[in-house]
Amino acid sequence: MKRIFLFLLTNIAVLVVISITLRLLGVDRWMDANGGINFGSLLALSAVIGFAGSIVSLLMSKWMAKQSVGAQVIEIPQDATERWLVDTVRRQAEAAGIGMPEVAIYDAPDVNAFATGWNRNNALVAVSTGLLHAMSKDEAEAVLAHEVSHVANGDMVTLALIQGVVNTFVVFFAKLFGYFVDRVLLKNDGRDGPGIGAFVAEIAAQLILGVLASIIVMWFSRQREFRADAGAASLEGRQKMIAALERLKGNHEEAAALPKNMAAQAISGGGGFSKLFMTHPPLDERIEALRNAR
Repeated sequence: MKRIFLFLLTNIAVLVVISITLRLLGVDRWMDANGGINFGSLLALSAVIGFAGSIVSLLMSKWMAKQSVGAQVIEIPQDATERWLVDTVRRQAEAAGIGMPEVAIYDAPDVNAFATGWNRNNALVAVSTGLLHAMSKDEAEAVLAHEVSHVANGDMVTLALIQGVVNTFVVFFAKLFGYFVDRVLLKNDGRDGPGIGAFVAEIAAQLILGVLASIIVMWFSRQREFRADAGAASLEGRQKMIAALERLKGNHEEAAALPKNMAAQAISGGGGFSKLFMTHPPLDERIEALRNAR
């Protein structure tokens, strides 16, 4: 969940910064220089902004992950646990045909791990101290294999491409909304370019549409989880991965009495409308998919 959340957050921030920068540079004036909106130019500009946002987010993903959770990369293993972590990830990376990722530990009570990075040979795999304390070695190996499979499948790159397409339409319709507010509601004749009303409306629409568009990205993320589970089963065995998911399920059931604002962070939580924004499928669905796999 952390890698997706950080990617989306960075992406929205980059989109807003790029939009403000282009506004200050007067690009919006060029777009409707003839007094009417140029849809071809608008679509091209939206694609540039949209893909720039997703690509910058992808390139920053590993750095952002390290900074946000305080992950400490294992440069030289200091104890048996660190040696085991590095050796396990190295073995799995070789089996998956990818370059050795950086391996990190971050201090958190939740049972979690994530992988991120801009390509298959320059990735980061990080595990929480909570996972190391709560899981057996077999279960932890399955979780690590799941994260290595994300890297091997190129999920972050594919996510960035999908996010770029989604961003393009977010920017396109946000600018159309800003244009509508400026010309129709605020009656700006456009001789001095778009007014401040267009800018405020555009940024507001971009933020709202960005959140709604994340439903598409979340759906994609949920599908990739099934594939990463299958990859982990291939690397470490189906029963190990099922055992790891069962352990996660048990931990989340124990946390069921947490306040709503904390329970919402659970990897398996959510239902109804909130399910649209889940980065991972429910654990029961993932376990069933593995059991039924041929």
